[in-house]
Amino acid sequence: MPKKQRGGERGTSRKPRRSYTDEFKEEAVQMLLDGHSATSVAERLGLSGPNILYRWKKGILGRKGAVASRLEARVRELEAELRRVEREREILKKALSIFGRDGS
Repeated sequence: MPKKQRGGERGTSRKPRRSYTDEFKEEAVQMLLDGHSATSVAERLGLSGPNILYRWKKGILGRKGAVASRLEARVRELEAELRRVEREREILKKALSIFGRDGS
């Protein structure tokens, strides 16, 4: 009994597989580490989806070892601090608007 082929006739509906340079992958992963969402990076660079970025990130961080993982931890720490400072700024803005009102 012959095996069924996925996707119909062979080669009719498949796109050729794209390849990317290591430099391109590293720049894409750097955008991800800089705080951009994986979806936005994938859209900007014309990638098929965000999962490919996570795969590249895992490979790059695996190659670069402890230094890269420390940098990633530092990025997460700085992002958390940024969120805290933004919350504090919003509270101060509200306080300024309350105390800045005229007593008339």
